[in-house]
Amino acid sequence: MLVQENSRRLKVYAANSAIVAAGPRDNECMEFARSSGVLLHVASLPSHGPIGDLGPAAHEFAAFLAAAKQHIWQVLPLCPTGYGNSPYAGSSAFAGNPSLISLEILAEWGWRDRDQGSEIRDQKNVDYEAVEQQKLPLLMEAAASFLDRGEHEPALASQWKQFDAFCREQAFWLNDYAMYAVLRALHGTGAWTEWPEPVRRRHPEALDQLIAGHGRELAVQQALQFAFALQWDALRKAAAQHKIRILGDIAIFVNMDSADVWTHPEIFDLDEDLRPIGVAGVPPDYFSETGQRWGNPLYRWDALQDRGFDWWVERIRRSCRLYDIVRLDHFRGFEAYWSIPAEEETAVHGAWVKAPGLELFRALENALGPLPLVAEDLGVITPEVDALRRELGLAGMRVIQFGFSSKDAHLHLPHRYTRDSVAYTGTHDNDTTQGWWQAAGKEERAAVEAYAGPVADRPAWPLLRATQASVASLAIAPAQDLLELGSEARMNTPAVPGGNWSWRAASGAWTEEVARRLADLAEVTDRDNDPMARDGNPAATEANSN
Repeated sequence: MLVQENSRRLKVYAANSAIVAAGPRDNECMEFARSSGVLLHVASLPSHGPIGDLGPAAHEFAAFLAAAKQHIWQVLPLCPTGYGNSPYAGSSAFAGNPSLISLEILAEWGWRDRDQGSEIRDQKNVDYEAVEQQKLPLLMEAAASFLDRGEHEPALASQWKQFDAFCREQAFWLNDYAMYAVLRALHGTGAWTEWPEPVRRRHPEALDQLIAGHGRELAVQQALQFAFALQWDALRKAAAQHKIRILGDIAIFVNMDSADVWTHPEIFDLDEDLRPIGVAGVPPDYFSETGQRWGNPLYRWDALQDRGFDWWVERIRRSCRLYDIVRLDHFRGFEAYWSIPAEEETAVHGAWVKAPGLELFRALENALGPLPLVAEDLGVITPEVDALRRELGLAGMRVIQFGFSSKDAHLHLPHRYTRDSVAYTGTHDNDTTQGWWQAAGKEERAAVEAYAGPVADRPAWPLLRATQASVASLAIAPAQDLLELGSEARMNTPAVPGGNWSWRAASGAWTEEVARRLADLAEVTDRDNDPMARDGNPAATEANSN
């Protein structure tokens, strides 16, 4: 029965036209009311177990933000992570990361026994090995239990109906992701490019055999995505009650080993053997003398344009379903991207290639209406990139850490900010402000104190105050800077393949003192506003968080 039911679900491929983008639809561009918030990835929460999740600790952090009079919670991409555990190298542009599902909430739902998995220990930092070996098996057991009992037990009947609706509505990505996830497990290769030719090239008879022979495993993957969606929606609704908006992040490129490239090879720049011809990255810059060779396949923008950019329309539609505001990572790639021959080991020998950015965003607006987007426009930004951002009416980013290196970098200092800016002390790619200060030279330290006054070797809050006091519409502080943590709390070091994405906040870190200090700053800098308020009015409607 389960195999037949799952087969029916997996053959529903129509996109869900009922899902609509968040945000107002009667202005040409989105303007944000003056407000502030905190950058903290879900994986960095002090949840029970080896990784932060969507459970009690997430709801406690939302309550902290409310007490601190913050109205933005910025998170990193929520997709399933791939090689190196990077959320920017996900295995799906549409799916949620099952690792972030709360086992505690699954027990409250009745999907699992409360005592099951009690042997899992809390870890100071994210332990990805423990996630794989301990948490994921428990999640899959809970999903299987729901599948076995959901249709028959009255306590689960409501969720079972929701699950059926979820599978129908999200079929346009869910079915292919489930098949991709099951095939990865079956073949144990971790890369679809190494699978047997019939499934590698998605021969219909091979996919039919997969559906017929592995219906239960496919349904488990669907159930996990359903659980993620329910828990994420509950968190968003809890945040929305305090007018806290979720600022989510999407990477411009997708991972080669992903459900997206396996499902839609025709929109990526691949050769006849389905191998990348060119790959993405950035040229030598502030972060690396040899640049960054990310390895993501490049888009066939001509093919996408011929199709009305349909894949991108669905991706942004999905993002606006998950988040209130969407940050476009590596925005400059929509104007021109760094194309590296796939055989090159570094990013040095690449070339800039033009992208149809304006045409893409006009197509998105035509399909979805005005969009609540923020452009990550850091790095090598040309006048053409800046012109595209301004033409689209998007806010850009400024990072105060960058502003003290030279006079040419002063556009990152608060006196140079404009309203259409999102001001940061640092991002997930920077060292923490305390760590950056410890490594800074005398001239840079002198520049900081000339600008912000004496910092007594504790620069995080002085620089945080400087960004919050700026004219920028939005101001975001990494959680590590609120806690004045050093380099041990750094989230990511670009171009360094290992040891990233593992920092977690300590239990009890979000104290009343920190909340009061941040609330006082929000009040005196007039940032105690809902960023989605119309005409700057703090009394905005609730988030579109169905």
